[in-house]
Amino acid sequence: MDKGYFYTAVAIFFTFHFSLFTFLCTFVLEMESNKVIRWYPMRVTYHRELKIKEQLDTLGIDSFVPMHYDLADTSDGPRKILVPAIHNLIFVHASQEVLTRLKMHRKEFEPMRYMTSTSADGHKELLHVPDRQMEHFIRVASTQDDSIIFLDVRDSANLGRRVRITAGRFKGVEGVIKRIKKNKFFLIQIDGVAAVAITYVPADCLVPL
Repeated sequence: MDKGYFYTAVAIFFTFHFSLFTFLCTFVLEMESNKVIRWYPMRVTYHRELKIKEQLDTLGIDSFVPMHYDLADTSDGPRKILVPAIHNLIFVHASQEVLTRLKMHRKEFEPMRYMTSTSADGHKELLHVPDRQMEHFIRVASTQDDSIIFLDVRDSANLGRRVRITAGRFKGVEGVIKRIKKNKFFLIQIDGVAAVAITYVPADCLVPL
C-alpha cells in the first residue's frame, strides 16, 4: 500500500472519530445542562403572569413575580392595590427540561416564552439568572414600600460602581450605585430584564466590591 495513501486514510479516520467524540461530548453536556435547576426569566402573554404563578405553585415549582402597590379606581373609590410591577414577566426556578415539557404538554403554560441573549460568537442563548443575584433581587423587590422603585432597564444601562450594603434590612445585598436623573440609587439589575432600586442607602453602610 502506498504510504501516502495509508497516512491520509489514518488521518481521515482519526479526524472523523475525534469529530464524533467532540459532538457526543457536547451533546451529553447540553443534555446535562438542560437538567440543571436555574432561575429563568420568562415572558408571558396577555398579563397572565399571576395565573401562571398559581399553576406553578400547585406543582411545587418556585417562581417570583415582582409586585408593587399602584393606585386604581375601584367601586369604593381610588385605592392602592398590589399588582405586578413589570407586566408579562415571571421568574421560574426549574430546569430547562421541566419548563420545556410544561410548555409542550400543559396548555396553561403555553403563554410562557423563554428570553434570550446573544453570545460573543453570535449564538442565541437562553437567559438565566445566577442564584445569588436572584436572591438579592428578590430580597429587594419583595419590599413593597416607597423606598423601593422599579426602573426601566434602559434607564439603568451602563451600570456604575459595585458595592455591598453592610447594615440594615438589606445587609449583604450587592448592587451598584448609579445616578439617574440627578438622583443616586442603589440598583440591582438583571440585564435586559428588570431593575429594582433602593432610593436611599447611607454612604457609611456601603463598601466597594
